[in-house]
Amino acid sequence: MESTPTAWSEADAFLSDLLVGPDADLESALSAQREAGLPEIEVAPVAGKLLNLLVRISGARRVLEVGTLGGYSTIWLARAVGPGGRVVTIEAESDNAAIARASIDAAGVGDRVDIRVGRGVDVLPTLVGGFDLVFIDADKESNTIYLDWAAKLGHPGTVVVLDNIGREGEIVRDDSTDLKVVGTREGLRMLGEDPRFDATALQTVGAKGWDGFAIAVVV
Repeated sequence: MESTPTAWSEADAFLSDLLVGPDADLESALSAQREAGLPEIEVAPVAGKLLNLLVRISGARRVLEVGTLGGYSTIWLARAVGPGGRVVTIEAESDNAAIARASIDAAGVGDRVDIRVGRGVDVLPTLVGGFDLVFIDADKESNTIYLDWAAKLGHPGTVVVLDNIGREGEIVRDDSTDLKVVGTREGLRMLGEDPRFDATALQTVGAKGWDGFAIAVVV
C-alpha cells in the first residue's frame, strides 16, 4: 500500500477498532467537543489508550495534564489512575473547562479529576509536587516552561510525555519561524541536554497526520 495520509488514517482506524473498540463515554466527549466548535486536536484513540497504559504500567496515582481541551485524554488518564488516584488538569479557556467537566463527570470519573482554569505558567507554580506522570499537550511555545515544571513537580521515576513533536517533519528546520516548531525544537533540545531527564522520541503517522511524541523519565 502506498504511504499516504489516507492510508495512515485507514490503518489508524483498523488499529483503533481492533485494540480500543467502541466507547460510549469517550464518543460522547468528542461529540460535545465538536458541538461546541472546539478544535479537533485531541489525541487519537490509540494515543489515548497509550496514555492509559503508560499510567498503569508505571503505577502512577497522581497525574498532571497540561492542556485539557474537551477532556478526552483526561478521561483516559482518570480511568487509569483508579478510584484512589488523582488527575490535575490545566485548561486556559474557561469555556473549554466547562465542556470537559461535563464530559468527565458523565464518564463517571469526575471525583478523580481536578480541573484548574488558567494559563499553565500561572497555575503550575501553585501546585503541590509529587506527580508520577505528566502529560504535556498545550501551547508548544511554552514547552520548555512546562518541562521545567514537570521536573520540579515530579520525582525520580516520574514519566513525562510531550505530545506533537513531529510537526510534519518541520522539526529539522533550524531556520523555521513557526513558533510551534521553534517551541517544539527547544523542548526536544531540553529533553536531550537537561540532566534532569532521560528521553527519547518517536515519529508517528495516522489520523492526526505526521506527528509524534517524546517520552522521558525524571532522573
